[in-house]
Amino acid sequence: MTTLRMRLAGTFLVLASLFAVPAFVQAQAVTQTAETQAALTPQAALDALMAGNERFLNGTMYERDLTEQVSITGAGQYPHSVILSCIDSRVPPELVFDQGLGDIFSPRIAGNFVNADILGSMEFATAAAGSKLIMVLGHTECGAVKGACDNVELGNLTQTLSNIAPAVYATQIEGPRNSQNAAFVNKVAHNNVAMTVQNILDRSPVIAGLVESGDVMVVGAMYDVSTGKVTLVDAD
Repeated sequence: MTTLRMRLAGTFLVLASLFAVPAFVQAQAVTQTAETQAALTPQAALDALMAGNERFLNGTMYERDLTEQVSITGAGQYPHSVILSCIDSRVPPELVFDQGLGDIFSPRIAGNFVNADILGSMEFATAAAGSKLIMVLGHTECGAVKGACDNVELGNLTQTLSNIAPAVYATQIEGPRNSQNAAFVNKVAHNNVAMTVQNILDRSPVIAGLVESGDVMVVGAMYDVSTGKVTLVDAD
């Protein structure tokens, strides 16, 4: 009987190891603290975001006590990531990555590009507040990108869309070069993400230094508004 119990116990341990949750994926919602933030690597922060998107897709998002999180984060914040995204109402970063209060910095601007103000905010988030990852998140069917493709001019929006123009000019594709060509629009959005990632590194010596030292990672990603899935963008 003792031998049988030992064999069963050994089998259980093997099965438990096979189905164990990887270290970077939390088994339940955890409010970020100085200790949890310090323990994360840039890759672990990225893995946590992508695991959160999988939960979003599968309908298995964590249950969170937001009142408790307000209490815990009241004295300080320790976000693991910065997600620069568009203002599009269909792409709220906290939801599509299943993140809670205090988990991410989330600057948003139409067309998810960077300027001096956003770069300064990112430098604060990483160099001062300790975030490990910067993600530039574009999305399909982007209205700002469509406006840039059509060279729309409207008040202050004209200046905003001019920041996306380099991606429009850089995009080579068959067919019309306007918003009626969905493939063109989505390719421009993809290129805009990749170019913004490079702009961050080129225009911020602070962030470039953190990347060089291995303390921060900068990545691009695209969100599909028709499926909810986030896909990483390869650096070109």
